[in-house]
Amino acid sequence: MHLVIRVCPVALFPLCRAVQTSSKGVFLAHNTHQMGKRKVHAAAESPENANENALQTTDSEADGAKQAPAKKRGRQKAPEQPVLPAYNMSMRPPLHDGPAMRVLSWNVASLRAMLTKNPAAMKQLVEAENADVVCLQETKMQDKAIEQMEALVGLPGWHCAWNCSTAKKGYSGTAILSKTKPLSVRHGMGKDEHDQEGRLITAEYPTLYVVNAYIPNSGEGLKRLDYRLQQWDVHFAEYLQQLAAKKPVVLTGDLNCAHQEIDIHAPKKNLRSPGFTQEERDSFSKLLIGGGFTDAWRRQHPEITGYTYWNYRFNTRTSNKGWRLDYFLVSETLLELVHDCFHLTDFMGSDHCPVGLVLRQ
Repeated sequence: MHLVIRVCPVALFPLCRAVQTSSKGVFLAHNTHQMGKRKVHAAAESPENANENALQTTDSEADGAKQAPAKKRGRQKAPEQPVLPAYNMSMRPPLHDGPAMRVLSWNVASLRAMLTKNPAAMKQLVEAENADVVCLQETKMQDKAIEQMEALVGLPGWHCAWNCSTAKKGYSGTAILSKTKPLSVRHGMGKDEHDQEGRLITAEYPTLYVVNAYIPNSGEGLKRLDYRLQQWDVHFAEYLQQLAAKKPVVLTGDLNCAHQEIDIHAPKKNLRSPGFTQEERDSFSKLLIGGGFTDAWRRQHPEITGYTYWNYRFNTRTSNKGWRLDYFLVSETLLELVHDCFHLTDFMGSDHCPVGLVLRQ
């Protein structure tokens, strides 16, 4: 007896599209509905066969045609701020031929080290600008070295006044070098808690005071921030007001504060960095600018970026990624006498550049 089994062809249709296995490997059936695709046949031994999509390549992809990138969703970027022009020496006004007082200021980051690299540095600087007064910060000297350093400075006939740190050797220190002898010189502000580090020296001239300051840095981890804000800044402002009651004041030096966002290369990344905290900037605004002093360089260049300090470790001077920490702040009564306030960015020797002021007389 013969048994006949009939199988409906329709029932077998799905099997034609299935992956069929055998003891020898895996074979992929021809995908008839993919128009314009290449036929793919692969040996069972190839691991690439595990991903069918990887094996199917369109003709346009094979020819190297670019595919339109998928649009990314998310928060849109804020519009970029316009790039402000950078300060350069061509922005200086013509030389003033009449009577003037020319003051230079420079954080030398160790006077001995700077003069060891370039023994003629001070002489070159003075002659280039025909300076009458030179204020130095961070001299890192001791009293016993003054006579030797005056010889190394190379300005015979000049009058040199030094304020050296007694709290720590090779630390801080300020100096004022004058072509003509000052009427008087004052070291510090008359408060022992501030005057041990040699950060302040004042020279009196017939028509004004020149105050040379190296303001304390707030330090790593902002460990001296409270001292600076609650003690130094307050007492220093009081000292300046005492002087201003007698004569106009020119305040210069490394004030260790980038006052505005325009005064620092990367403001958003440095909001809690010493010298750019909101607290320090507010104190600068309130006690110095609010105390009757004007930033002479910013007044002359309101929309210009200009830096005076660059970090040695990251070679930021080459790329001009710096901070403006060195200033001339002048009494309001001197504003109309300011002919030029400038940065000597090409003058090397320190991680700061010299800055200068020309006052008509």
